[in-house]
Amino acid sequence: MISTVVWGDGSIARDAIRAVDAHPALTLTAVVATDADRAGRDAGDLAGLGRPLGVLATGDAAAVLEARPDAVVYAGSGRVRPVDVRADIVAALRAGAVVLTPPIHPIYDHRGSEHGVREEILTSIRDGGGRLHVGDVDVDWADHVLPLALRSIGDRATSVRVTETVDYSTHDLPGSVRYLMGMGEPLSFLPPMLAPRMPTTVWGDRVRQLARVLRVELDEIREVVERVELEVTVETATMGKFEAGGMGAVRFEVQGWASGAPAVVVEHVGRIDAEVAPEWPHPPAGGAGHTVLVDGDPRIAVIVEPGPRSGGETAVDRLVARIDALVGREPGVYDDVDLLRP
Repeated sequence: MISTVVWGDGSIARDAIRAVDAHPALTLTAVVATDADRAGRDAGDLAGLGRPLGVLATGDAAAVLEARPDAVVYAGSGRVRPVDVRADIVAALRAGAVVLTPPIHPIYDHRGSEHGVREEILTSIRDGGGRLHVGDVDVDWADHVLPLALRSIGDRATSVRVTETVDYSTHDLPGSVRYLMGMGEPLSFLPPMLAPRMPTTVWGDRVRQLARVLRVELDEIREVVERVELEVTVETATMGKFEAGGMGAVRFEVQGWASGAPAVVVEHVGRIDAEVAPEWPHPPAGGAGHTVLVDGDPRIAVIVEPGPRSGGETAVDRLVARIDALVGREPGVYDDVDLLRP
């Protein structure tokens, strides 16, 4: 059995505990609590399993790593504590563990990334012999299905577009929806996620990674952002009113250009009301969805509709399932494309 630690106690960690418990090759040996109030609670209680697992959450991460676990699923709130996250992940890699984590956007495509954290990660792997895989729990199936589809059609693919469509009115995250994305705010307000270069910071490595699968050498990455005002005030059940005149919809693309044309495009379309910008893509089945279009011979379109489980939950399942494949690999950093190879 592969001894596995879940590091964190939020929603991603809860999904990870359930996934580790359900996996026949893994055994949960520790949970590291990032919230002191949750230390001492049974992992089964934290995950909402309705039964104890006999593993109590602890705040002593150093002691957990001293036991040399085989794998660590890191879910320690990377967006709000990035410095601590890097230190935690480096410590786990120095302990020789397989580390799987969603928070480190800049090294999704570790070959192309020039982000400063890359060298720190590689040094810790050289010193400790760990293996790192950075996954993504914010997207649904699209980014995972896509490399397999491209691999099956080989050199005949010429371009690819991945489109995520989101109905923000179903969310209960006012800080993210109103402030980070700018929904309901005047168009004079520039939300952090739409600031110049920010879409590329978050999604640029994904574009480069897909270009690698497509076997295309990118010349540059461009951003296109469009925003549309609400014509009428709308009210959501979870986040209250969004006044007319505020931003009602946003559409942006991160485009990888090659030979004078966009070869890889990652597109996001978000609305606070379904009636805004009707000409833009809509979710295939309400709430959220993804469409993947691979142009070439043949031309392939994949539509991903949301199911009863959240996209985050199924993405965490896939992240945990990769532990098995990584345990036997040489020390290093592995992305989605690397894991297509035996």
